[in-house]
Amino acid sequence: MDGVVLAGTSSGVGKTVATLATLTALEDAGYQPQPAKAGPDFIDPSHHEALVDTPSRALDPWLAGEDGMCRTYWRGTGDICIVEGVMGLYDGTKTSTAAVAEGLDLPVVLVVDAKAGMESVAATALGFAQYADRIGADIDVAGILAQRAHGGRHADGIRDALPEELTYFGRIPPMSDLEIPDRHLGLQMGSEAGLNRDALETAAETIDVERLVDVARAPPAVASEAAASGDGATADRRVAIAQDSAFCFTYPSVLERLRAEATVEPFSPVAGDPVPDADAIYLPGGYPELHGESLETGGTLDVIADRAADGVPIYGECGGLMALSESLTTTDGDTYEMAGVLPADIEMQDRYQALDHVELAARSDSVVAGTGAHRRGHEFHYSAATLDSDASFAFDMVRGDGIDGEHDGLTEYNTVGTYCHCHGESGAFDRLLAVPSRDI
Repeated sequence: MDGVVLAGTSSGVGKTVATLATLTALEDAGYQPQPAKAGPDFIDPSHHEALVDTPSRALDPWLAGEDGMCRTYWRGTGDICIVEGVMGLYDGTKTSTAAVAEGLDLPVVLVVDAKAGMESVAATALGFAQYADRIGADIDVAGILAQRAHGGRHADGIRDALPEELTYFGRIPPMSDLEIPDRHLGLQMGSEAGLNRDALETAAETIDVERLVDVARAPPAVASEAAASGDGATADRRVAIAQDSAFCFTYPSVLERLRAEATVEPFSPVAGDPVPDADAIYLPGGYPELHGESLETGGTLDVIADRAADGVPIYGECGGLMALSESLTTTDGDTYEMAGVLPADIEMQDRYQALDHVELAARSDSVVAGTGAHRRGHEFHYSAATLDSDASFAFDMVRGDGIDGEHDGLTEYNTVGTYCHCHGESGAFDRLLAVPSRDI
C-alpha cells in the first residue's frame, strides 16, 4: 500500500479538511483510501472513519516504536494511505509529522494556507522543503495542496510561483460548509458532526488525484509480530470493552491486539448494558462528563464495581479512570456517582490539565505492567482528581503529569485507572490479557 503524508505549515491550517477532501477525491476516482493520523489523536481519525467507513491508523513512533509504527501502517487496507499530520510539519517534542514521514519513508504534501498569498505560498513551501536539509532530516517534500485558495488567477499564480521541484497538487476552495464544530478536547467526533459530503465532493474536484497517486510510495516492510511484553496471554480469553459515546477513544491497534488473543465483547455503560462475563474489562477514554446522569443511573458501573471487588482485571484510561472513581463533577457543578472502585473524586476544569506524550515506570505488578516495566502513551484531559489519603499508585512518572504530577495509575484490587492512553504495540494489553483474576 503506497502512502503520502499531508503535513501542515502549522496547527489550524486546515489539515483535517484537506485530508477529508483528499479521501473523497480518491473515492470518487475509484480508489480505496486508507486513512491514518500522525500522533496520538482520536478525534480527527473519527472523521476519517465516518467518511470512508475504514478505521484510521494511529502512527506514532513514541507510542508504538519505529517497527510498531510500520506494523500499524501495514495492517491497514486499501490502495493508498493518506496520513494526516499533527501540528506543523516539524513541530512536536516526541512525535512530529516529520518523524512519522521519515520513519515510514513517505513523501510529504504540504498543506499551505493560501487565502492571502501567491508567491509567498511558494516561498513558504520552498522554505519547508529546504529546512529538512538544514536539520539533517530525510524528508521528501513533494509539493503543496493550497488551502483556502480561489481558482483562476489565484490558483495560477500559486502554481506558476512554485519551483520546479515542488508539485502543485491542487487546492481546497474557501467554503463555509468545510468547518467542523469543536469543544473542549478539540473537534467534535465524526459520528456527531461529519462534514457535508456534497461540500467535500466540491472541494475534491480541485485536487489532482492522479498526481497524488503517482508520487505516493510504500514504506519498508517489517516483521509482522505483536508487541512483546513477555507475559504470554492465555488462550481463549474474553475481554469486555466499553464502546459508546462516553468511551469512544480506542486505537484500532488496541482492538487488533486484543482480538489476536481474546474474544472481544463490547458493551455500553451509557445504555445501561449488562457487563459481559469476561476475564478482563477495558474502559477506554472518551466523554463520561457528557453522560454523567446515564452512567450514574444505568447500573452498569455498579456491576463493574462488583467485578472489581471479585478481582477481575480492569483497566481504565482517562475517561475510564473517571468512571472508576468515586464521583464526577462537571464544570456546571453537577456531581454524579461513579463506580467507586478507585479512591478519587474527579472534577472537570475550564482548561486542559495535561497534554503530552508520557512515559510511566511500574512501581509494582499490576494488570498492565510488571514491576520495573515502562509504558509509553499520551495524556490529554480537562479533569483533575482529588485523592483519598489511602490512594496507591501503579506508576511513577518518567515523563508527563499523570494524576498528581509524580504518579499515575490509581490501583485497587486488580483494577488500574490512568490518564495515559496506550497504543496496541505498548505491551499494556498483552499484560491485561495474561493476568488471571485475583493474581495481583
